[in-house]
Amino acid sequence: MSQDRDVVDPDVDLHVPAHRRELGGRQARVLGVIAVGGALGALARYGVGTLLPTVPGRFPWGTFAINAVGCLLIGVLMVLVTDVFTARPLLRPFLGVGVLGGFTTFSTYANEIRGLLRPGSVPLAFGYLAGMLVCALLAVLLGMVVTRRLLLATRPRVRS
Repeated sequence: MSQDRDVVDPDVDLHVPAHRRELGGRQARVLGVIAVGGALGALARYGVGTLLPTVPGRFPWGTFAINAVGCLLIGVLMVLVTDVFTARPLLRPFLGVGVLGGFTTFSTYANEIRGLLRPGSVPLAFGYLAGMLVCALLAVLLGMVVTRRLLLATRPRVRS
Protein backbone atom coordinates (compact mmCIF):
# COMPACT_ATOMS: atom_id res chain seq x y z
CA MET A 1 0.00 0.00 0.00
CA SER A 2 1.30 3.44 -0.93
CA GLN A 3 1.96 6.14 1.64
CA ASP A 4 0.12 8.58 -0.66
CA ARG A 5 -3.21 7.27 0.66
CA ASP A 6 -2.35 8.67 4.11
CA VAL A 7 -1.84 12.22 2.83
CA VAL A 8 -4.76 14.53 3.69
CA ASP A 9 -3.64 17.42 1.50
CA PRO A 10 -0.82 17.53 -1.06
CA ASP A 11 0.83 20.24 1.08
CA VAL A 12 0.34 18.40 4.39
CA ASP A 13 2.11 15.11 5.05
CA LEU A 14 0.92 13.71 8.39
CA HIS A 15 4.19 11.77 8.71
CA VAL A 16 6.05 15.08 9.18
CA PRO A 17 5.63 16.40 12.76
CA ALA A 18 5.67 20.06 11.67
CA HIS A 19 2.83 19.36 9.23
CA ARG A 20 0.76 17.63 11.92
CA ARG A 21 1.11 20.67 14.18
CA GLU A 22 -0.23 22.79 11.33
CA LEU A 23 -3.64 21.11 11.73
CA GLY A 24 -3.94 21.94 15.44
CA GLY A 25 -4.43 25.14 17.43
CA ARG A 26 -5.86 28.01 15.42
CA GLN A 27 -6.64 25.77 12.45
CA ALA A 28 -8.80 23.55 14.64
CA ARG A 29 -10.75 26.58 15.92
CA VAL A 30 -11.26 27.87 12.39
CA LEU A 31 -12.44 24.47 11.16
CA GLY A 32 -14.74 24.19 14.19
CA VAL A 33 -16.46 27.53 13.61
CA ILE A 34 -16.80 26.76 9.89
CA ALA A 35 -18.43 23.42 10.71
CA VAL A 36 -20.91 24.93 13.17
CA GLY A 37 -21.68 27.81 10.80
CA GLY A 38 -22.10 25.43 7.87
CA ALA A 39 -24.59 23.34 9.82
CA LEU A 40 -26.61 26.44 10.73
CA GLY A 41 -26.53 27.70 7.14
CA ALA A 42 -27.60 24.33 5.76
CA LEU A 43 -30.51 24.21 8.21
CA ALA A 44 -31.61 27.68 7.10
CA ARG A 45 -31.35 26.62 3.44
CA TYR A 46 -33.45 23.54 4.16
CA GLY A 47 -36.09 25.74 5.79
CA VAL A 48 -36.28 28.10 2.81
CA GLY A 49 -36.29 25.13 0.42
CA THR A 50 -39.24 23.68 2.30
CA LEU A 51 -41.14 26.96 2.02
CA LEU A 52 -40.28 27.40 -1.68
CA PRO A 53 -39.93 23.88 -3.12
CA THR A 54 -38.58 23.41 -6.63
CA VAL A 55 -41.09 22.05 -9.11
CA PRO A 56 -39.46 20.15 -12.01
CA GLY A 57 -39.66 22.13 -15.25
CA ARG A 58 -40.49 25.39 -13.44
CA PHE A 59 -38.34 28.31 -12.35
CA PRO A 60 -36.55 27.31 -9.11
CA TRP A 61 -37.55 30.29 -6.97
CA GLY A 62 -36.28 28.74 -3.72
CA THR A 63 -32.70 28.31 -4.91
CA PHE A 64 -32.81 31.69 -6.64
CA ALA A 65 -33.95 33.41 -3.42
CA ILE A 66 -31.42 31.53 -1.28
CA ASN A 67 -28.49 32.46 -3.52
CA ALA A 68 -29.61 36.07 -3.99
CA VAL A 69 -30.09 36.66 -0.25
CA GLY A 70 -26.83 34.84 0.51
CA CYS A 71 -24.92 37.02 -1.95
CA LEU A 72 -26.47 40.18 -0.48
CA LEU A 73 -25.37 39.06 2.99
CA ILE A 74 -21.88 38.25 1.72
CA GLY A 75 -21.60 41.84 0.50
CA VAL A 76 -22.74 43.13 3.90
CA LEU A 77 -20.37 40.80 5.72
CA MET A 78 -17.33 41.77 3.68
CA VAL A 79 -17.77 45.43 4.58
CA LEU A 80 -18.37 44.64 8.25
CA VAL A 81 -15.33 42.37 8.64
CA THR A 82 -13.02 44.79 6.83
CA ASP A 83 -14.29 48.06 8.34
CA VAL A 84 -16.00 47.32 11.67
CA PHE A 85 -15.12 43.95 13.18
CA THR A 86 -11.46 43.82 12.19
CA ALA A 87 -10.35 42.29 15.50
CA ARG A 88 -12.61 39.22 15.19
CA PRO A 89 -10.59 36.67 13.22
CA LEU A 90 -13.21 33.90 13.50
CA LEU A 91 -16.15 36.02 12.34
CA ARG A 92 -15.47 35.73 8.61
CA PRO A 93 -14.86 31.96 8.66
CA PHE A 94 -17.96 31.42 10.80
CA LEU A 95 -20.37 33.66 8.89
CA GLY A 96 -18.80 33.80 5.42
CA VAL A 97 -17.49 30.30 4.86
CA GLY A 98 -19.70 28.51 7.36
CA VAL A 99 -23.17 30.06 7.58
CA LEU A 100 -23.33 31.66 4.14
CA GLY A 101 -21.38 28.85 2.50
CA GLY A 102 -23.84 26.35 3.95
CA PHE A 103 -26.82 28.55 3.09
CA THR A 104 -26.03 29.37 -0.53
CA THR A 105 -26.20 26.53 -2.99
CA PHE A 106 -24.59 27.12 -6.34
CA SER A 107 -24.17 23.38 -6.88
CA THR A 108 -27.96 23.01 -6.72
CA TYR A 109 -28.22 25.97 -9.10
CA ALA A 110 -25.98 24.17 -11.62
CA ASN A 111 -27.93 20.93 -11.20
CA GLU A 112 -31.24 22.74 -11.70
CA ILE A 113 -29.94 24.30 -14.92
CA ARG A 114 -29.02 20.82 -16.14
CA GLY A 115 -32.51 19.61 -15.22
CA LEU A 116 -34.11 22.48 -17.15
CA LEU A 117 -32.14 21.69 -20.31
CA ARG A 118 -34.98 19.63 -21.76
CA PRO A 119 -37.25 20.29 -24.71
CA GLY A 120 -39.69 23.02 -23.77
CA SER A 121 -37.67 24.51 -20.91
CA VAL A 122 -34.34 25.39 -22.57
CA PRO A 123 -35.13 29.14 -22.66
CA LEU A 124 -36.02 28.96 -18.97
CA ALA A 125 -32.69 27.23 -18.26
CA PHE A 126 -30.73 29.98 -20.00
CA GLY A 127 -32.82 32.67 -18.32
CA TYR A 128 -32.12 31.09 -14.93
CA LEU A 129 -28.42 30.73 -15.77
CA ALA A 130 -28.00 34.38 -16.72
CA GLY A 131 -30.49 35.77 -14.21
CA MET A 132 -28.84 34.15 -11.21
CA LEU A 133 -25.35 35.26 -12.24
CA VAL A 134 -26.44 38.86 -12.75
CA CYS A 135 -28.56 38.88 -9.60
CA ALA A 136 -25.78 37.35 -7.49
CA LEU A 137 -23.23 39.94 -8.60
CA LEU A 138 -25.68 42.82 -8.14
CA ALA A 139 -26.70 41.49 -4.71
CA VAL A 140 -23.09 41.45 -3.48
CA LEU A 141 -22.57 44.96 -4.83
CA LEU A 142 -25.82 46.21 -3.29
CA GLY A 143 -24.93 44.68 0.08
CA MET A 144 -21.53 46.36 0.03
CA VAL A 145 -22.77 49.78 -1.12
CA VAL A 146 -25.72 49.98 1.28
CA THR A 147 -23.67 48.77 4.24
CA ARG A 148 -20.85 51.21 3.52
CA ARG A 149 -23.33 54.11 3.20
CA LEU A 150 -25.06 53.15 6.45
CA LEU A 151 -21.70 53.01 8.21
CA LEU A 152 -20.74 56.43 6.88
CA ALA A 153 -24.11 57.88 7.89
CA THR A 154 -23.84 56.59 11.46
CA ARG A 155 -20.24 57.61 12.12
CA PRO A 156 -19.85 60.80 14.15
CA ARG A 157 -18.76 63.74 12.02
CA VAL A 158 -15.67 65.62 13.07
CA ARG A 159 -16.18 69.38 12.99
CA SER A 160 -13.24 71.53 12.11
